Amino acid sequence: MSNYDPVEVTPLHADEMARMQADALDAITAARDLDELKQVRLAHAGDRSPIALANREIGALPPAARAEAGKRIGGARKAVADALVRRQAELEAERDERVLVEETVDVTLPADRAPRGARHPLTTLQERIADAFVAMGYEVAEGPELEGEWFNFDALNISPDHPARSEHDTFFVESVESGKVLRTQTSPVQIRALLSRRLPVYVISPGKVFRTDELDATHTPVFHQVEGLAIDEGLTMAHLKGTLDRFAEVMFGEGITTRFRPNYFPFTEPSAEMDLKCFVCRGASAVPGNPPCRTCKSEGWIEWGGCGMVNPRVLIACGVDPGRYSGFAFGMGIERTLMFRHNVEDMRDMVEGDVRFTLPFGMEI
Repeated sequence: MSNYDPVEVTPLHADEMARMQADALDAITAARDLDELKQVRLAHAGDRSPIALANREIGALPPAARAEAGKRIGGARKAVADALVRRQAELEAERDERVLVEETVDVTLPADRAPRGARHPLTTLQERIADAFVAMGYEVAEGPELEGEWFNFDALNISPDHPARSEHDTFFVESVESGKVLRTQTSPVQIRALLSRRLPVYVISPGKVFRTDELDATHTPVFHQVEGLAIDEGLTMAHLKGTLDRFAEVMFGEGITTRFRPNYFPFTEPSAEMDLKCFVCRGASAVPGNPPCRTCKSEGWIEWGGCGMVNPRVLIACGVDPGRYSGFAFGMGIERTLMFRHNVEDMRDMVEGDVRFTLPFGMEI
Protein backbone atom coordinates (compact mmCIF):
# COMPACT_ATOMS: atom_id res chain seq x y z
CA MET A 1 0.00 0.00 0.00
CA SER A 2 3.04 2.31 0.25
CA ASN A 3 3.05 3.01 -3.50
CA TYR A 4 -0.70 3.55 -3.64
CA ASP A 5 -1.80 6.09 -6.27
CA PRO A 6 -5.28 7.48 -5.49
CA VAL A 7 -6.35 7.25 -9.08
CA GLU A 8 -9.65 5.67 -8.13
CA VAL A 9 -10.61 8.88 -6.19
CA THR A 10 -11.11 10.96 -9.35
CA PRO A 11 -11.34 14.45 -7.77
CA LEU A 12 -7.94 13.95 -6.19
CA HIS A 13 -6.21 13.01 -9.44
CA ALA A 14 -3.55 15.55 -10.50
CA ASP A 15 -5.15 16.21 -13.92
CA GLU A 16 -8.59 16.68 -12.38
CA MET A 17 -7.24 19.01 -9.72
CA ALA A 18 -5.44 21.05 -12.41
CA ARG A 19 -8.69 21.31 -14.37
CA MET A 20 -10.66 22.56 -11.33
CA GLN A 21 -7.96 25.13 -10.59
CA ALA A 22 -7.92 26.33 -14.20
CA ASP A 23 -11.73 26.64 -14.24
CA ALA A 24 -11.61 28.72 -11.09
CA LEU A 25 -8.86 31.02 -12.41
CA ASP A 26 -10.70 31.52 -15.71
CA ALA A 27 -13.93 32.40 -13.91
CA ILE A 28 -12.09 34.88 -11.66
CA THR A 29 -10.49 36.58 -14.66
CA ALA A 30 -13.84 36.75 -16.47
CA ALA A 31 -15.64 38.49 -13.55
CA ARG A 32 -16.61 41.97 -14.80
CA ASP A 33 -17.57 43.58 -11.49
CA LEU A 34 -17.58 42.97 -7.77
CA ASP A 35 -21.01 41.35 -7.80
CA GLU A 36 -19.90 38.77 -10.38
CA LEU A 37 -16.67 38.16 -8.44
CA LYS A 38 -18.74 37.44 -5.34
CA GLN A 39 -20.63 34.73 -7.23
CA VAL A 40 -17.33 33.30 -8.53
CA ARG A 41 -15.96 33.23 -4.98
CA LEU A 42 -18.92 31.17 -3.81
CA ALA A 43 -18.72 28.80 -6.78
CA HIS A 44 -14.95 28.14 -6.71
CA ALA A 45 -13.82 28.91 -3.17
CA GLY A 46 -16.91 28.28 -1.07
CA ASP A 47 -17.85 25.26 1.01
CA ARG A 48 -19.65 23.61 -1.96
CA SER A 49 -16.98 24.40 -4.56
CA PRO A 50 -15.31 21.46 -6.48
CA ILE A 51 -12.00 21.96 -4.68
CA ALA A 52 -13.70 22.01 -1.23
CA LEU A 53 -15.61 18.83 -2.09
CA ALA A 54 -12.38 17.17 -3.29
CA ASN A 55 -10.76 18.07 0.02
CA ARG A 56 -13.39 15.97 1.78
CA GLU A 57 -12.28 12.90 -0.20
CA ILE A 58 -8.84 12.88 1.41
CA GLY A 59 -10.22 10.88 4.30
CA ALA A 60 -10.94 7.98 1.96
CA LEU A 61 -7.22 7.61 1.13
CA PRO A 62 -4.71 5.43 2.92
CA PRO A 63 -2.49 7.40 5.33
CA ALA A 64 0.51 7.19 3.01
CA ALA A 65 -1.34 8.92 0.15
CA ARG A 66 -3.01 11.70 2.15
CA ALA A 67 0.02 14.00 2.34
CA GLU A 68 0.54 14.19 -1.42
CA ALA A 69 -3.18 14.77 -2.04
CA GLY A 70 -3.27 17.45 0.67
CA LYS A 71 -0.36 19.32 -0.93
CA ARG A 72 -2.13 19.19 -4.30
CA ILE A 73 -5.38 20.56 -2.88
CA GLY A 74 -3.60 23.17 -0.74
CA GLY A 75 -1.71 24.48 -3.76
CA ALA A 76 -4.92 24.78 -5.77
CA ARG A 77 -6.70 26.58 -2.95
CA LYS A 78 -3.84 29.04 -2.52
CA ALA A 79 -3.73 29.80 -6.25
CA VAL A 80 -7.49 30.46 -6.29
CA ALA A 81 -7.37 32.64 -3.14
CA ASP A 82 -4.47 34.73 -4.49
CA ALA A 83 -6.28 35.21 -7.79
CA LEU A 84 -9.41 36.34 -5.94
CA VAL A 85 -7.45 38.93 -3.95
CA ARG A 86 -5.80 40.34 -7.07
CA ARG A 87 -9.06 40.50 -9.03
CA GLN A 88 -10.84 42.11 -6.04
CA ALA A 89 -8.23 44.88 -5.95
CA GLU A 90 -8.48 45.41 -9.73
CA LEU A 91 -12.27 45.65 -9.71
CA GLU A 92 -12.33 47.98 -6.71
CA ALA A 93 -9.84 50.29 -8.41
CA GLU A 94 -12.00 50.31 -11.57
CA ARG A 95 -15.10 51.06 -9.51
CA ASP A 96 -13.46 53.97 -7.67
CA GLU A 97 -12.20 55.47 -10.91
CA ARG A 98 -15.62 55.18 -12.50
CA VAL A 99 -17.32 56.80 -9.49
CA LEU A 100 -14.92 59.73 -9.63
CA VAL A 101 -15.91 60.33 -13.24
CA GLU A 102 -19.65 59.67 -12.96
CA GLU A 103 -20.20 61.48 -9.65
CA THR A 104 -17.89 64.43 -10.15
CA VAL A 105 -19.03 67.59 -8.35
CA ASP A 106 -18.04 70.94 -9.82
CA VAL A 107 -17.27 72.90 -6.65
CA THR A 108 -17.01 76.12 -8.67
CA LEU A 109 -20.74 76.11 -9.50
CA PRO A 110 -23.01 78.16 -7.20
CA ALA A 111 -24.85 76.08 -4.62
CA ASP A 112 -28.59 75.92 -5.16
CA ARG A 113 -29.64 74.16 -1.99
CA ALA A 114 -29.69 77.34 0.11
CA PRO A 115 -32.08 79.83 -1.52
CA ARG A 116 -31.00 83.45 -1.77
CA GLY A 117 -32.38 85.77 0.85
CA ALA A 118 -33.38 89.39 0.59
CA ARG A 119 -33.71 92.29 2.99
CA HIS A 120 -37.26 93.42 3.59
CA PRO A 121 -38.06 96.47 1.43
CA LEU A 122 -39.46 98.34 4.45
CA THR A 123 -36.04 98.06 6.09
CA THR A 124 -34.14 99.31 3.08
CA LEU A 125 -36.64 102.12 2.44
CA GLN A 126 -36.43 103.24 6.06
CA GLU A 127 -32.65 103.39 5.75
CA ARG A 128 -32.88 105.35 2.50
CA ILE A 129 -35.20 107.86 4.16
CA ALA A 130 -32.76 108.25 7.05
CA ASP A 131 -29.89 108.81 4.60
CA ALA A 132 -31.88 111.52 2.83
CA PHE A 133 -32.45 113.49 6.03
CA VAL A 134 -28.96 112.94 7.41
CA ALA A 135 -27.73 114.53 4.18
CA MET A 136 -29.90 117.56 5.05
CA GLY A 137 -28.34 117.84 8.51
CA TYR A 138 -30.91 115.92 10.56
CA GLU A 139 -30.22 113.33 13.24
CA VAL A 140 -32.03 110.00 13.63
CA ALA A 141 -33.75 109.73 17.02
CA GLU A 142 -35.17 106.58 18.61
CA GLY A 143 -37.57 105.91 21.46
CA PRO A 144 -39.48 103.08 23.18
CA GLU A 145 -42.40 101.35 21.51
CA LEU A 146 -44.10 100.96 24.92
CA GLU A 147 -44.78 104.58 25.74
CA GLY A 148 -46.21 106.67 28.53
CA GLU A 149 -49.57 108.29 27.86
CA TRP A 150 -48.14 111.74 28.60
CA PHE A 151 -45.52 111.43 25.83
CA ASN A 152 -47.95 109.87 23.36
CA PHE A 153 -50.92 112.24 23.94
CA ASP A 154 -50.70 114.97 26.58
CA ALA A 155 -47.43 116.56 25.48
CA LEU A 156 -48.75 116.59 21.90
CA ASN A 157 -51.82 118.65 22.87
CA ILE A 158 -54.18 115.69 22.41
CA SER A 159 -56.96 116.27 24.92
CA PRO A 160 -58.19 113.53 27.29
CA ASP A 161 -61.51 113.25 25.43
CA HIS A 162 -59.89 112.95 21.98
CA PRO A 163 -61.17 109.86 20.06
CA ALA A 164 -57.61 108.67 19.45
CA ARG A 165 -57.22 108.01 23.19
CA SER A 166 -60.05 105.49 23.35
CA GLU A 167 -59.56 101.74 23.49
CA HIS A 168 -61.10 101.56 20.03
CA ASP A 169 -58.05 103.30 18.54
CA THR A 170 -55.17 102.66 20.96
CA PHE A 171 -53.56 99.53 22.41
CA PHE A 172 -53.44 100.08 26.17
CA VAL A 173 -51.11 97.88 28.20
CA GLU A 174 -52.81 96.44 31.28
CA SER A 175 -55.67 98.96 31.63
CA VAL A 176 -56.64 102.42 30.49
CA GLU A 177 -55.73 103.72 33.95
CA SER A 178 -52.19 102.29 33.67
CA GLY A 179 -51.09 105.14 31.41
CA LYS A 180 -49.05 102.73 29.29
CA VAL A 181 -49.74 102.42 25.58
CA LEU A 182 -48.16 100.98 22.49
CA ARG A 183 -47.21 104.20 20.71
CA THR A 184 -49.72 105.22 18.05
CA GLN A 185 -47.16 107.41 16.26
CA THR A 186 -43.46 108.19 16.47
CA SER A 187 -44.22 111.75 17.69
CA PRO A 188 -43.33 110.79 21.30
CA VAL A 189 -39.75 110.43 20.09
CA GLN A 190 -39.86 114.10 19.08
CA ILE A 191 -41.04 115.03 22.58
CA ARG A 192 -38.18 113.07 24.12
CA ALA A 193 -35.74 114.73 21.72
CA LEU A 194 -36.91 118.20 22.79
CA LEU A 195 -36.58 117.27 26.45
CA SER A 196 -33.10 115.76 26.14
CA ARG A 197 -31.32 117.82 23.44
CA ARG A 198 -30.07 121.35 23.28
CA LEU A 199 -31.71 123.67 20.76
CA PRO A 200 -31.80 123.89 17.81
CA VAL A 201 -33.19 120.40 17.14
CA TYR A 202 -33.42 118.71 13.76
CA VAL A 203 -34.44 115.06 14.09
CA ILE A 204 -36.37 112.36 12.28
CA SER A 205 -37.85 109.37 14.05
CA PRO A 206 -38.57 106.35 11.83
CA GLY A 207 -40.04 103.33 13.56
CA LYS A 208 -42.86 100.94 14.28
CA VAL A 209 -46.27 102.12 15.53
CA PHE A 210 -49.48 100.38 16.64
CA ARG A 211 -53.16 101.07 16.11
CA THR A 212 -56.29 98.96 16.47
CA ASP A 213 -56.90 98.58 12.75
CA GLU A 214 -57.99 95.42 10.97
CA LEU A 215 -55.48 93.90 8.57
CA ASP A 216 -56.62 94.48 5.01
CA ALA A 217 -55.24 95.73 1.70
CA THR A 218 -54.65 99.28 2.98
CA HIS A 219 -54.45 98.92 6.79
CA THR A 220 -52.44 96.95 9.32
CA PRO A 221 -52.39 97.12 13.14
CA VAL A 222 -48.57 97.34 13.11
CA PHE A 223 -46.93 99.66 10.60
CA HIS A 224 -44.03 102.08 10.21
CA GLN A 225 -43.86 105.86 10.18
CA VAL A 226 -41.18 108.46 9.72
CA GLU A 227 -41.77 111.74 11.51
CA GLY A 228 -39.59 114.81 11.42
CA LEU A 229 -39.15 117.73 13.76
CA ALA A 230 -37.20 120.97 13.31
CA ILE A 231 -37.05 123.57 16.09
CA ASP A 232 -34.94 126.69 15.56
CA GLU A 233 -35.21 130.46 15.44
CA GLY A 234 -37.12 131.85 12.48
CA LEU A 235 -38.46 128.63 10.91
CA THR A 236 -41.55 129.05 8.72
CA MET A 237 -43.89 127.06 6.50
CA ALA A 238 -41.56 127.89 3.60
CA HIS A 239 -38.78 125.90 5.27
CA LEU A 240 -41.23 123.02 5.78
CA LYS A 241 -42.29 123.10 2.12
CA GLY A 242 -38.70 123.13 0.90
CA THR A 243 -37.75 120.23 3.17
CA LEU A 244 -40.65 118.05 2.05
CA ASP A 245 -40.11 118.93 -1.61
CA ARG A 246 -36.57 117.61 -1.32
CA PHE A 247 -37.80 114.50 0.50
CA ALA A 248 -40.34 113.85 -2.26
CA GLU A 249 -37.65 114.15 -4.94
CA VAL A 250 -35.47 111.57 -3.17
CA MET A 251 -38.40 109.16 -2.88
CA PHE A 252 -40.09 109.63 -6.26
CA GLY A 253 -37.62 111.30 -8.60
CA GLU A 254 -36.81 114.75 -9.87
CA GLY A 255 -39.61 117.01 -10.98
CA ILE A 256 -42.26 115.75 -8.55
CA THR A 257 -44.81 118.43 -7.63
CA THR A 258 -46.26 118.82 -4.14
CA ARG A 259 -49.07 120.88 -2.61
CA PHE A 260 -50.43 121.67 0.86
CA ARG A 261 -54.12 121.44 1.77
CA PRO A 262 -55.38 122.95 5.04
CA ASN A 263 -56.13 120.41 7.75
CA TYR A 264 -56.22 120.08 11.53
CA PHE A 265 -53.84 118.24 13.89
CA PRO A 266 -53.70 118.97 17.64
CA PHE A 267 -49.90 119.21 17.69
CA THR A 268 -49.43 121.61 14.74
CA GLU A 269 -50.92 125.03 13.93
CA PRO A 270 -51.36 125.76 11.10
CA SER A 271 -51.65 122.18 9.81
CA ALA A 272 -51.73 120.77 6.30
CA GLU A 273 -52.05 117.58 4.32
CA MET A 274 -49.28 117.13 1.78
CA ASP A 275 -50.22 115.78 -1.65
CA LEU A 276 -48.03 114.60 -4.50
CA LYS A 277 -48.90 115.13 -8.12
CA CYS A 278 -49.40 111.62 -9.43
CA PHE A 279 -45.98 110.33 -10.50
CA VAL A 280 -47.60 107.91 -12.95
CA CYS A 281 -49.96 110.12 -14.95
CA ARG A 282 -48.47 113.47 -13.79
CA GLY A 283 -52.03 114.69 -13.20
CA ALA A 284 -53.15 114.11 -16.78
CA SER A 285 -55.84 111.59 -15.79
CA ALA A 286 -57.79 114.34 -14.02
CA VAL A 287 -58.40 116.04 -17.36
CA PRO A 288 -61.65 114.84 -18.96
CA GLY A 289 -61.06 112.62 -21.98
CA ASN A 290 -57.62 111.36 -20.87
CA PRO A 291 -57.04 107.71 -19.93
CA PRO A 292 -57.80 106.82 -16.28
CA CYS A 293 -55.00 106.22 -13.75
CA ARG A 294 -55.19 103.47 -11.14
CA THR A 295 -52.53 105.05 -8.95
CA CYS A 296 -54.31 108.33 -8.20
CA LYS A 297 -57.79 107.11 -9.18
CA SER A 298 -57.81 109.83 -11.85
CA GLU A 299 -57.73 112.59 -9.25
CA GLY A 300 -54.29 113.79 -10.35
CA TRP A 301 -52.97 113.99 -6.75
CA ILE A 302 -52.01 111.46 -4.08
CA GLU A 303 -52.23 112.15 -0.35
CA TRP A 304 -48.86 111.38 1.27
CA GLY A 305 -48.82 112.67 4.87
CA GLY A 306 -49.53 115.39 7.39
CA CYS A 307 -47.42 118.36 8.44
CA GLY A 308 -47.53 121.83 9.95
CA MET A 309 -45.90 124.32 12.30
CA VAL A 310 -45.43 122.99 15.83
CA ASN A 311 -48.21 124.14 18.13
CA PRO A 312 -46.88 126.56 20.80
CA ARG A 313 -48.55 124.41 23.46
CA VAL A 314 -46.27 121.51 22.49
CA LEU A 315 -43.23 123.76 22.79
CA ILE A 316 -44.33 124.98 26.22
CA ALA A 317 -44.92 121.39 27.41
CA CYS A 318 -41.30 120.63 26.50
CA GLY A 319 -39.89 123.76 28.12
CA VAL A 320 -39.21 125.64 24.86
CA ASP A 321 -39.91 129.37 24.62
CA PRO A 322 -42.41 129.81 21.72
CA GLY A 323 -41.63 133.50 21.64
CA ARG A 324 -38.07 132.78 20.54
CA TYR A 325 -38.29 129.44 18.79
CA SER A 326 -40.59 128.05 16.14
CA GLY A 327 -40.56 124.79 14.27
CA PHE A 328 -42.30 122.40 11.96
CA ALA A 329 -43.20 118.72 12.05
CA PHE A 330 -44.31 116.15 9.50
CA GLY A 331 -45.16 112.45 9.29
CA MET A 332 -45.48 109.91 6.49
CA GLY A 333 -46.28 106.20 6.45
CA ILE A 334 -43.37 104.10 5.20
CA GLU A 335 -45.68 101.34 3.97
CA ARG A 336 -47.67 103.94 2.02
CA THR A 337 -44.47 105.32 0.55
CA LEU A 338 -43.40 101.81 -0.49
CA MET A 339 -46.78 101.25 -2.15
CA PHE A 340 -46.39 104.48 -4.13
CA ARG A 341 -42.78 103.82 -5.16
CA HIS A 342 -43.22 100.21 -6.26
CA ASN A 343 -46.91 99.96 -7.15
CA VAL A 344 -47.66 97.54 -4.30
CA GLU A 345 -51.43 97.13 -4.17
CA ASP A 346 -51.95 95.01 -1.03
CA MET A 347 -50.37 95.92 2.31
CA ARG A 348 -50.79 92.33 3.50
CA ASP A 349 -47.98 91.31 1.14
CA MET A 350 -45.58 93.28 3.34
CA VAL A 351 -46.37 91.37 6.55
CA GLU A 352 -47.03 87.79 5.46
CA GLY A 353 -43.34 86.87 5.12
CA ASP A 354 -43.59 85.44 1.60
CA VAL A 355 -40.09 85.42 0.10
CA ARG A 356 -41.61 85.89 -3.35
CA PHE A 357 -42.52 89.42 -2.29
CA THR A 358 -39.14 90.39 -0.82
CA LEU A 359 -36.84 88.74 -3.42
CA PRO A 360 -37.53 91.21 -6.26
CA PHE A 361 -36.27 94.04 -4.04
CA GLY A 362 -32.90 92.27 -3.64
CA MET A 363 -30.17 92.98 -1.12
CA GLU A 364 -29.96 96.78 -1.35
CA ILE A 365 -27.79 98.24 1.40
